[in-house]
Amino acid sequence: MKHPKLRSDTYSCEYLSPLGPIVITCDNEALTSLSFGTLTEENRLDILLLKQARKEIDEYFLGMRKEFTLPLKPIGSEFQQKVWYQLQQIPYGETRSYADIAYLVDNPKAFRAVGLANNRNKIGIIIPCHRVIGKDGSLVGYAGGLSFKQKLLELERKYR
Repeated sequence: MKHPKLRSDTYSCEYLSPLGPIVITCDNEALTSLSFGTLTEENRLDILLLKQARKEIDEYFLGMRKEFTLPLKPIGSEFQQKVWYQLQQIPYGETRSYADIAYLVDNPKAFRAVGLANNRNKIGIIIPCHRVIGKDGSLVGYAGGLSFKQKLLELERKYR
C-alpha cells in the first residue's frame, strides 16, 4: 500500500509502547523526532527506517536493547547539539544531573540552559533526556511528563 508523504521527505508512524502511543518521525536518512502522542489516520506512513525504529524501541521496552543504532538528525543550536550528544553518553540505567551535563559541555554554570536543551530534545528515549535529574536526585522536567520519566527510569533499572 502506498502511503502519502507529510512533506517531500518526512515520514511518520505511530508506535504503541507500554507507556502509550509514540509518534516516530524521520526523513530519508535519519530519525528526526520521537514523542508521546498520536497521529491522525491520514498521516500514517511507513518506510524501512521507521520499521527499524519500532524494532529497536520494542527491544528497549523488553530490556533487550541498551543502545540504539538508528541514525539520528536532531535539529538545534550548537549548544543543544553538545547537550544531546552528552545525553547519549549516559549509560543505560544511570542518571546524571543537569549540572553534570553542563560541566561536560564545558559550561558549568549553564545547568538551566541544559534543562532548556533537554526540553527541546525532539528524539526522546533514544536521546535519553529522561536520564537527567536534579542535583539532589529529584525527578524534574520531562517534556513527556514526570510519570513517563519515572517509568522509563524504572524500566532501565529493572533490566540493567
